[in-house]
Amino acid sequence: MEEMNHVAVLDFGSQYTQLIVRRVRELGCFAKLYKPEELSRLGKPGAIILSGGPKSTSDSDAPDLDFALLDSFGVPVLGVCYGMQLLNLKFGGTVEPSEKREYGPAELIPESKEGLFKDLSERSQIWMSHSDTVKNLSDDTTVLAVNQHGTPVSLAWGERFFGIQFHPEVTHSHEGTQVLKNFLELATDLAEFRIEDMKQELLSEIREQVGERQVVCGVSGGVDSTVLAVLLKEAGVNMRAIFVDHGLMRKDEGIEVRRNFERMGVPIETVDASELFFGRLEGVAEPEKKREIIGNLFVDVFWDAVGDAELLAQGTLYPDVIESASNEGSKASKIKTHHNRVDRILELQKQGKVLEPLAELFKDEVRELGLSLGIEADIVNRHPFPGPGLAVRCPGVVDRKRVTIIQEADAIFISKLREHGWYDKTWQAYACLIPVKTVGVKGDERSYEWAVGLRAVISEDAMTADWVELPYEILRETSHLILNNVPGVNRVLYDVSTKPPASIEWE
Repeated sequence: MEEMNHVAVLDFGSQYTQLIVRRVRELGCFAKLYKPEELSRLGKPGAIILSGGPKSTSDSDAPDLDFALLDSFGVPVLGVCYGMQLLNLKFGGTVEPSEKREYGPAELIPESKEGLFKDLSERSQIWMSHSDTVKNLSDDTTVLAVNQHGTPVSLAWGERFFGIQFHPEVTHSHEGTQVLKNFLELATDLAEFRIEDMKQELLSEIREQVGERQVVCGVSGGVDSTVLAVLLKEAGVNMRAIFVDHGLMRKDEGIEVRRNFERMGVPIETVDASELFFGRLEGVAEPEKKREIIGNLFVDVFWDAVGDAELLAQGTLYPDVIESASNEGSKASKIKTHHNRVDRILELQKQGKVLEPLAELFKDEVRELGLSLGIEADIVNRHPFPGPGLAVRCPGVVDRKRVTIIQEADAIFISKLREHGWYDKTWQAYACLIPVKTVGVKGDERSYEWAVGLRAVISEDAMTADWVELPYEILRETSHLILNNVPGVNRVLYDVSTKPPASIEWE
């Protein structure tokens, strides 16, 4: 079916590209992601957005597009960062390397508060991430806004083509959503986006892809796999849900997982493979290697349990895809390999044996989808938990003793957040083991034990995150309980790093 009046987002490889899709959806319009070479497959879009990207327009392999075809759609076009630089070239301008890479906050100063910058402040913060800048402008180019140094950060070419050098899709651009809203208002009759419509589309796609085959679903108790399992149940396909306990879960989580699935009426099978996982991880410290071992071993254990099942369903979300940068043709830079993007999974994908209905959604959209499926709020609103489990919260080697320390410290931290009403105010919180032993004093004697790190962040999509300014009371009580009740720990630290440059997890 040909898409009509949607917002087509062309992906030039930015880590934030899918955020543009998400922001457009939040504004109530249906958006879909395409590669630049898929320009002829856009159908009849109502608006087009060109994303940012890591390449320079002067690179020999810089992504390009058919400008004549782009123009032929006759709809508003917005170029973001790389997209703006590319448009400037197409209209006869030039792009040159900046004296230094511009990364971080800057000021947006609109020339007028109309059109793209309607209802914006006289000055507002924007987020930059580029190493090139537009230089010469063609005669038909209009400067719409500048930064604090007077450098153009927004251009227009005629009535339909617009460019912005900053990233409006990230929360660090304080009025970025308003900029996108203003752009969308330049289009007419854009298709609406509603989660109920998305649910029906996903159910239809699942039924069509699965058919009469059996699909097996690995569940962990996390939001993603839980919503996936209930979605498969709702689709009425032949499904088995299997819980592989790799021993890297939070304290008593296996019990909680089984209870929650009983509440939802979804039968699950449990496989205790903890001994196997700890054995394979023995002595392994390199982060990517740990992820590969866990991901591949999970698939092995999983497929041993299911036998000859024909399809594997995964709760993969878009941040997993874009950070792994393993999807075919991706222009994005690889951040880390996710457990559901290891070689064995990629091989199964080539064989057409992997089903990933949630792969274009973000965490908050998955939660909304879960609520629409009737999943109770306390399950849907659980903090995210990584597929490799506590292995990515244990830098260095992983063993039972270290994992036990993390489990105990984490349970104390989470209980204090709940007690003080801060669990639902944070997007994700956890304790990790810092692989450094420090000198301390216990019982009037010298101790030489581990340090534990606490991390709590707020985020909308896992692509960016900020640390939570927790009350000192919570940190004090948590630290006191950990130091007095978790053997092997004599120091507690609180992580105040943002993403970027840090990631949310430690590995």
